[in-house]
This record gives sequence, C-alpha cells and structure tokens, in this order.
Amino acid sequence: MVAQPPLNARVGEVTQRIVERSRERRGRYLERIAAAAARAPQRQALGCANQAHGFAACGPSDKAMLRAGQGAALGIVTAYNDMLSAHRPYERYPDLLREAAREAGGVALVAGGVPAMCDGITQGEAGMELSLFSREVIALSTAVALSHQTFDAAVFLGICDKIVPGLVIGALSFGHLPAVFIPSGPMTSGLPNDEKSKIRQLFAEGKVGRDALLEAESQSYHGPGTCTFYGTANTNQMLMEIMGLHLPGASFVTPDTPLRDALTRAAAQRALAITALGNDYIPAGRMLDERAFVNGIVGLHATGGSTNHTLHLVAMAAAGGIVLSWDDFSALAEVTPLLARVYPNGAADVNHFHAAGGMAFVIRELLGAGLLHPDAQTILGTGLDAYTREPVLAADGSLSWRDGPAASGDEKVLRGGAAPFQATGGLKVLDGNLGRAVIKTSAVAPERHVIEAPARIFHSQEELQAAFKAGALTGDLVAVVRFQGPKANGMPELHKLMPPLGVLQDRGHKVALVTDGRLSGASGKVPAAIHVTPEAVDGGAIAKIRDGDLVRVDAVSGRLEALVPAAEWAARPAARADLTGNHAGVGRELFAAFRAAVGGAEHGASIFEEA
Repeated sequence: MVAQPPLNARVGEVTQRIVERSRERRGRYLERIAAAAARAPQRQALGCANQAHGFAACGPSDKAMLRAGQGAALGIVTAYNDMLSAHRPYERYPDLLREAAREAGGVALVAGGVPAMCDGITQGEAGMELSLFSREVIALSTAVALSHQTFDAAVFLGICDKIVPGLVIGALSFGHLPAVFIPSGPMTSGLPNDEKSKIRQLFAEGKVGRDALLEAESQSYHGPGTCTFYGTANTNQMLMEIMGLHLPGASFVTPDTPLRDALTRAAAQRALAITALGNDYIPAGRMLDERAFVNGIVGLHATGGSTNHTLHLVAMAAAGGIVLSWDDFSALAEVTPLLARVYPNGAADVNHFHAAGGMAFVIRELLGAGLLHPDAQTILGTGLDAYTREPVLAADGSLSWRDGPAASGDEKVLRGGAAPFQATGGLKVLDGNLGRAVIKTSAVAPERHVIEAPARIFHSQEELQAAFKAGALTGDLVAVVRFQGPKANGMPELHKLMPPLGVLQDRGHKVALVTDGRLSGASGKVPAAIHVTPEAVDGGAIAKIRDGDLVRVDAVSGRLEALVPAAEWAARPAARADLTGNHAGVGRELFAAFRAAVGGAEHGASIFEEA
C-alpha cells in the first residue's frame, strides 16, 4: 500500500471549483443515466422480433443464453483496421473476448465499428482537416453501436489520437453501462526518435533526399502497435490508466504477446463482473467524476503529454456533465512536477518509459506527493493504489499483479517526485490582446520560454514552407499561421511547420509559432502558442496581426500579445481569408455542418451540446 499524505491543497481547490461549476450539469447527467440504469437490461423488455434479430447470428450456446436472459451481454466497440499499426492487433481481439466472456458465463458480441484515421498519414494533407472532427464521428458511431440496448457492459478497442476521446464521449452517452478500455500496446522500438527528427530537418534543408527520409521513417514506424513517441496516442493510454478505465499496467505492454492476450481476456471478464446484474455495479458515468478528470490532468502534466488533451479532456468531461476550463489545466500544472522525459520531451520512447517503471511508478510517486485523488473509483472498484502494481504472467500462464518498482530503472527517462526533471508540468495558458492559447514548454529550452520578434503572417503551412524554401525567412520571427481553427478548416495539426522552424532556430534565430491550429504532443523544441481562441475566422484578434508587428510569446508570465498601441489595435480591422479551397475534396464537403456547429478550442472544439 502507498502511504497516503494529505491531498495537495491546489488539487483539492481545483477539484472543488470544478464540482461547483459543474453542479447543475452534472446533476442532470446523473439523473439521466440513473433513469437508463433503471430500465436495464433493456433487451429483456424488447419485443420478441427485436430480440430474435439481436441473437439471430449467434452460435447455439450464446443464443440460448441470450434467449433465456441469463448471463451478461458484453458489447465490443472496435476501431480495428489493418492499415494502421496501432489498430491492426485488434483483429484478434473479438475471438479472445468471446472466449473470455463464455468462461465468465456471459456473451460478447461486436456491437459496431468506429473509424480510425491516422494523423501520421494525413499530416500536411487535406485529410488532416477531417481529423479533429473524426472524434465526433467516433462518438456518434459509438452511440449507434450501443443504441440496440442489448448490452450490460461494453469494452472499447481504440488507441490513437481522436479515437479514444471519441470512444469516451460515446461511452459517457451510455454512462449507465460499465466501460472498460482495452489497448493494443506500442510497437517495439525502432530508429530512435531524435535520429528520425534529425533526418527530417536535414531533408527540410535539402541536405538529404527523399529516399533517406523514407528509409528513416520506415525504420521508426516499422511494425504493429502504437508509434513509440509520446504524442496523443500514448497520452491517451496514460489517461485511460490513471483515470481507472484500463486494468493496472495495461497501457504499454507490446502487442501479440502472451501478457497482452492475458490482459485482454481479463479486461472482458472484469467488464462482465461489474454489470448491474451483479453486486459490484460500476457505471462508467458515475465512475468518471470530477476526481477522475483531475487525476487525468495531473497525469498529463507529470508525463509531459499531448497538448491535444487541452481540447479532448474538456470535451470528454462535458459528455459526463463536467465543466473543465483551461485555467484548471494551468493551475494544476503549477504544482505538478515533470517526472518523465519521453520524445519529444527527451530521447527515450514509451518502451523505455515502461521498462524504467512506467505507469505504476508514476502513479506511486504522484500518490505519494498527494497530487492524485487516491479514492477516485476505477473499474476494479477500488482507488488508485491498485494501479501502483504491474501485471505478470506465472509459468502456468495465469495473470497476477505485483508491486511496481520503488525506484526508477533509468533516471534519464523517469524520476521520482523528490528530484523531478522540472518543478512544473510544462504547460501554460497564455492570455493577452491576441486571445487565449496554450503552450507546452517541457521540450523547449528555458532560454526560449520568452520570444519577442516581428510577425510573419501565413494563411497555411504550405505558404510558410514555400517562404522557407525560397530563403525568405531570415532573422528573428514569430510565425503567425492563422485561419486554421475548427470553424475555418477543422483545426488540422501543423507538424510540417516544425522542420523549417527548427532549422531557423538552430541557425541562432529567435523563433516562435502562434496559431489557431494544433500541434499535439509531438510539438517539440520550438515555442508554440497554439489553439489560439477566438480563432481568426470567428473574429479572433489573431486576424489583426500584420507583418512586422512585434509579438511577444511569454511562457513565464503567461502572456500572448501584439505590441501595438492600444488605440491602433482597437481600430485595426481583421484580415479575411478565402477558405473555399478547404471546404471540398477528400470528403471535406460532408463536414460543413460540423464546421458550422463547432465550439471554440477552450470548450473542447466540440459540436455537441451539453450533457
């Protein structure tokens, strides 16, 4: 057992603010899922034709169980496809889950599939403008999958960037059902991430050709499993574990191994053990309360996770009637130490993080510092202390858990709370006459936390790349890439900006990025004020900046300002942009309703109304 110190005062204050802010919405949500739970299991109240449709394709034993109403029915919502490395391992999971369910006296069926797109494939391409909205499509697809109302619990197979947040939103829409998330794990380590980054930068400078670049990328992304850098996909897995939706230690076990298969089976059996049919009922909507989301934010900061979760956690919480703000993220970052250095915040990958102690060590350290709510409920029906343990297989193949390591196995990768990499979590909310934004500083050298330089204006990342290739970017600059917000074009990630801006920074220039677009967890070493809100197309002040204006990005004091006289700034008109080219092709025309309905970045860039 981890000795439990008093809860950190800041953590307690932020949690209480969230509780008070959310009281009405959370109350309405809990009433709604309580009413849904009172009607469960719904399949027994369906008409005979409805029930017959529901089990028509099942085998004899499963059909007999469902027909008699005995045992629990487990719905599988899967993001399987065999193109994406992280999701290919899910091909085998339905059979594993069905076997495990039968052993537990239940039935498991694939309820439905959700799309799984890869930001790594769509980076810099038109398809990236569908990426953020795919989260909403995944939530909607989850709702369709579970709408047959024939399940007592659900398991969710998803890994990558928008997929897990979308699945969580969908699961909370059916919050009267228990929910267990099942990862597939990271691919084995390939070409080190820092070496890959160097090749990208050399390619941007024209010093190596496309063959060398493709070879480096292929050596890095080389097999089944999640990409091994600490971007949004692996941050998702950290969150699902620290928020209690995974089995302990499940996040970073590699695919297609006996331990991974054992964890998958155990996850199905745990989901069946916590339905309303038994005495250990744990509905997801009650489990994921304010404490769980605060624990998630603390974990985000402690591990240097993806800035995308300043959007996703807000949207996920809203689906459960909980109101988060960026100020909550900022306040918690100030008291959360950075315990991990995983690329792009360091040279290691997630396999090195896992080997050094991984999630069990991180959770133990954060509990020991009073930075987590130890009593937040989990799918185990216990608090977080159980998550300081790690899974192991016995010689006979049985699964058990042992105490996680008391010390880091590699202090270049993972450190304890007494000697962290830095005292705060490396994420700051910026305010000023340009609006609000977030900046991730954990990978940025301290001397670059404040940048003041003339603005260079671009309305696409292609414009900036063209200017760089033409040799037109010289001297200190703040690159302002605007009209990239959710209403404008779906808020794409802008990673194609990083190699040229990194080259300019390495040449000794002061460089920063200001954008109403996204960068995610792989934003790297260039200071970047991202998610600027209000966005340019929605009347945001970022549309007022002109070439040559001095812009200050200050991650120390939390300021984002155009240093223009106030009277001139107030009178200056906002620029406009022709976005018609972003609204058709590659399916973008189908998302017009999403662009029209989407809210601002600080509210999660979501199309959904409150819970």
